[in-house]
Amino acid sequence: MRTYEADSITLEQVRDNVWEIPQTGEMNAPARVLASESLLDEISGDRTLQQLKNTTELPGIAKYAVCMPDGHQGYGFPVGGVAGIDAENGCLSPGAVGYDINCGVRMMRTNLAYDDLEGSEPELVEGLFESIPCGLGGGGVLERDRETVTEILASGVEWALDSGYAVEADLRHCEDEGRRPDADPDAVSQEAKDRGKTQIGSLGSGNHFLEVQRVTDVFDPAVADVYGLKPDQIVVLIHTGSRGLGHQVCTEYLDAIERRHPELLDSLPDSELAAAPAGSELAAAYYAAMCGAINFAWVNRQVVMHRTREVFEEVFDRSWQTMEMELLYDVAHNSAKLETHEIDGEKRELYVHRKGSTRAFPAGRAEVPDTYRGVGQPVLIPGSMGAGSYVLCGGDAAMTETFGSTAHGAGRVMSRTQAKQEFWGGDVQQELQDQQRVYVKADSGATIAEEAPEVYKDVDEVVAVSDALGIGDPVARTFPVCNIKG
Repeated sequence: MRTYEADSITLEQVRDNVWEIPQTGEMNAPARVLASESLLDEISGDRTLQQLKNTTELPGIAKYAVCMPDGHQGYGFPVGGVAGIDAENGCLSPGAVGYDINCGVRMMRTNLAYDDLEGSEPELVEGLFESIPCGLGGGGVLERDRETVTEILASGVEWALDSGYAVEADLRHCEDEGRRPDADPDAVSQEAKDRGKTQIGSLGSGNHFLEVQRVTDVFDPAVADVYGLKPDQIVVLIHTGSRGLGHQVCTEYLDAIERRHPELLDSLPDSELAAAPAGSELAAAYYAAMCGAINFAWVNRQVVMHRTREVFEEVFDRSWQTMEMELLYDVAHNSAKLETHEIDGEKRELYVHRKGSTRAFPAGRAEVPDTYRGVGQPVLIPGSMGAGSYVLCGGDAAMTETFGSTAHGAGRVMSRTQAKQEFWGGDVQQELQDQQRVYVKADSGATIAEEAPEVYKDVDEVVAVSDALGIGDPVARTFPVCNIKG
């Protein structure tokens, strides 16, 4: 049996691209890393493996903890991590969801071709940057009151539909149709609501972005046809989450867990994994608040998409309906959800925690929209500004291997601090435009430096691992044309 040594952790190779940390000591299950050896070398360069091992000490963890090929160190729970935890005898962990609840991506297709866009890139990138707030702090396409935020928390994208910022098809092509019904606005504090009321329709900072892309490759023409994708087509990818509201929800519930469940916290190897026991009052309250924040994030991306449609109308002097600017799909990256999975031949209710990973349900699952049920759920995997992104469909093996999940992006290999030391934002911006015809505009040069292409793993290799394991099958590849970020 081949092994891989990383500091004090030994991984055993189960098969190609699958490595396991065996269950020992206080671990309640093994841990698995899905990666090629070169990606494993990058994953082992920070605390990802130790965090993954720590995750297995959460009570009620089922089967094994999983790290996706884009995994890297996070807050307590690694980014790229997945854990299915027993809904009756386990726990619910805000740290295993993350601060940016329902950080996620949505792709909007168009009937425009790349030739239709050439020459309009500077006007388009300026129009998007001026019209869609980005960066730290407040400011959104919409600024509303606390009562409106309460409605959004309860209703999700249904609120956007009723308010004129969405059409029926937008709901049908969003994960969970853009609404978690278990949300309870009363479980979200007034402070969190106040943070959200000025951020409806905003990108935020860090790795969040809006990117106009062109389809460069189609790998599965039959599935691409169902998804409405073809070579040279213009699409738009939007990446943002629940902003300050979600951050506040996570912060407050982590504090509450520390006060009310110290015995569970003391039993864990890392306080950042803080969790509330399943069935407890606090677990129920957190789940209701988290579902509300998920709803808020879906509305945030919906309003950004609505404004994007308006900018395209202004630049190209035609209606968004004429340009067929339709939502392909929207997926969450940071969430926990009550799902039924088969474990050792037995169906069990689990809180599936996905932090920096994408749900990837295969064909036939009732949760997949009717439009796509015959081929599988669309999976959107952003790469860097210089490497492009992928559209996959959920693979058959995902349900048995990863609780129906796959990677969520390329994954960082360099910290933001190091990136700012090694790259100058203006140089990165100019090189992308001169060498790859990618037009980038950001709130600051530091943001561009933090997101330089070199700070990310090879998205092609991440997707190749997903494909080889059958958890996500490549459908199409896209490449940036214009990018705005905070």
